[in-house]
Amino acid sequence: MAGNSLQPVSLTEAVQNVRPGSIVVIGENHGFTEHQTQQVAIMQALRAQGLVVSVGMEFFTYTDQPLVEAYRQGVLSEPEFLQQIKWGSPSYDFYRDQAVFPDLTQGAATVALNAPRSLTGKVSKQGLAALTPEDMALMPPQFSLGRDSYKRRFLSMMPHIPSPEAGERYFTAQSIWDDTMAWQATDFLRSHPNQVLVIVVGDFHVQFGGGLPDRLRARGLEFPVLTFSQVNTLGLSESEIASEIAPSEQEGPRADFLWLAPAKSPGL
Repeated sequence: MAGNSLQPVSLTEAVQNVRPGSIVVIGENHGFTEHQTQQVAIMQALRAQGLVVSVGMEFFTYTDQPLVEAYRQGVLSEPEFLQQIKWGSPSYDFYRDQAVFPDLTQGAATVALNAPRSLTGKVSKQGLAALTPEDMALMPPQFSLGRDSYKRRFLSMMPHIPSPEAGERYFTAQSIWDDTMAWQATDFLRSHPNQVLVIVVGDFHVQFGGGLPDRLRARGLEFPVLTFSQVNTLGLSESEIASEIAPSEQEGPRADFLWLAPAKSPGL
């Protein structure tokens, strides 16, 4: 459905205005087969329009891009690739289809977007002041924190923060995550303006445009950004669903388009 009007739309209608040079950001709950299937459906709808679709993955660290390329080219087997990038959880089964979706023969690519965990981990524990020159070299150029409304929502989801100072560190690490992904995505798209870049990322980074979409626009992206939020309706009442999808008075719609569907968590 459309995020602003909450009126039903088909997937074809949702993506019909996407043009080369656009970024499509798809939020998800991690490790849900239904969300994987829906992400691939969006990618397929874009390809059906004749678009060349590359895919940016939150789950791959940008410093591992050479390993991603070796994996996609068949130089590294999947087990070797996952071992070398130190893949943990959830199972890679939830992300294989998205990662291998780009058609290399078209010049499309799988793009590693995220900041190294060593960097964000250090910031969350010790703050920016603890970063060494080597750490700073990994930071996105002209880094800045996410906007205030995003910060308020982020902190409201973490009620057990030990101190205000810890909250500042955690949000700084979250902002590095968003800004690094935006940096890598915009650099890629400027080098491949004939393509569409689909970004697979956790839903909080997408909601109300305050995380990744805001950072993409702050980096001067001259191309459109379209956002999807996947809403897991499993076990929710009608009133709870209405609350989840309602546009915010302060921040507007949750996303450009919302995909409502029940999704079972692993093991259920």
